[in-house]
Amino acid sequence: MPASDFSTQEYADRLVETRAAMAQRGVETLLITDPSNMAWLTGYDGWSFYVPQMVILPAKGAPLWWGRTQDKAGAAQTTWLDPSDLLDWPEDHVQHPDHHPVDALVTTLRDRGWNTGLGVEMDNYYYSAASHQILERAFGELIDATGLVNWQRAVKSDAEIAMMRKAGQLTAHMHEVLRAAFREGLPKNQLVAEVQAAGIAGLPSLAGDYPAIVPIAPSGREASASHITWNDRPLARGEATYFEISGCYRRYHCPASRSLFLGNPPDDIRRAEAAVLTAIDTTLAAARPGTTCEEIAACVYDSFARAGYEKRNRTGYPIGLSYPPDWGERTMSLRPGDTTELQENMTFHLMPGLWTPDWGLAITESFVVTPNGGQPLADIPREMVVKP
Repeated sequence: MPASDFSTQEYADRLVETRAAMAQRGVETLLITDPSNMAWLTGYDGWSFYVPQMVILPAKGAPLWWGRTQDKAGAAQTTWLDPSDLLDWPEDHVQHPDHHPVDALVTTLRDRGWNTGLGVEMDNYYYSAASHQILERAFGELIDATGLVNWQRAVKSDAEIAMMRKAGQLTAHMHEVLRAAFREGLPKNQLVAEVQAAGIAGLPSLAGDYPAIVPIAPSGREASASHITWNDRPLARGEATYFEISGCYRRYHCPASRSLFLGNPPDDIRRAEAAVLTAIDTTLAAARPGTTCEEIAACVYDSFARAGYEKRNRTGYPIGLSYPPDWGERTMSLRPGDTTELQENMTFHLMPGLWTPDWGLAITESFVVTPNGGQPLADIPREMVVKP
């Protein structure tokens, strides 16, 4: 996601918002390890999150990129930062049993006088227990800043919405390929390969990127588990398959699930499909600014209850810019008890899926909150694809 994708003013606004949130939490210097947050603030883009790296954001002055020496050139190419604000740790510290990169970070922070009020994204995929232990030994108690930057990303700019719509075009293209290729006897891995290739090859003047989650594509009884990927078993008659996939454009996502069936779907699956379609319609109609997450979720639970089904898991989450292993933003959830109010230009993945002991069915929509309700970010037929 090159920094040139957004204006200088947009990056400046993001820093102002983030620093205001830092001040509210008493954070003087924020250590940002979530690659999505790093990219959102600086534009940094690279598959380097398997080693310690971060954006260091002091209360004043420019942010700093800090990472492996080998990745410094990538930071120079993708961020808007001045070369003097790109800091690296010794290459011989890479996965070394006796030297940890964060030891070098301690020296950097001390040299700049950033010894107090350090905030870290404690509950984060990319921040290790070893890193935390080294920082805590050096500076004492740290401030848990989990989600601080994530929450600033909740309301999307017009430029971000435009990118998500482009991701939606890629998602729609992938589903078009899926519908055409889905047939009895085709090994699942071959089907996934066609769909995945379509998302990356993209469309004329619209190149795809790798998504934060690989295709979720279970069939038959496998689909009773919600996060199984794929295997080489041929597609068979009498089985429902659901595909959860997303196009990705400049690291922005637009996931959508659709269900497919070979043969004649039984009555219980048809009843579930009707409940899901109703849930989507009522949810989108209600998704206006000022409505709470739990009120939106109630649309799904009520539709399922009327059809005789009980849903126990959440029904959606915010989406946008992301890196593996997750395309969610890890803030709000569409579920009971979450009283967060929706705001215009928030974006969500609505997940009214149903999983029984014998089958699963998922039809989902990614949408943007508007004064007129939730507006889908991709144009994909919702009804279950049936091939007798």
